[in-house]
Amino acid sequence: MLFIEYPKCTTCKRAKSWLDEQGLEYTDRHIKEANPTQAELATWHKLSGLPLKKFFNTSGVLYKQMQLKDKLPQLSEQEQLALLASDGMLVKRPLLVLDDTVLVGFKPEQWAEKLK
Repeated sequence: MLFIEYPKCTTCKRAKSWLDEQGLEYTDRHIKEANPTQAELATWHKLSGLPLKKFFNTSGVLYKQMQLKDKLPQLSEQEQLALLASDGMLVKRPLLVLDDTVLVGFKPEQWAEKLK
């Protein structure tokens, strides 16, 4: 299982503590140092079953500076994936990548259900 985080993010810290409390093993990846590639994001998007918009960090400074709320609806899926791959700070975190699904953001109940 791959845990993608931004270490300064409080939600990521809570998620990491939760994983540790459950005794789960994972590979840790810093989203700023090793930004997900466009191919990874495309795969994870399919696995997640979520709309691509859910992969954007809509509360982030960069998202707001780039005025993506207004621009995203006009962009193709490939353009959105390229945008996400351009800067890890645009990607909602944490991401938990499993063999058969991807969890976006931290919801303890959802994580517990998927990790049974």
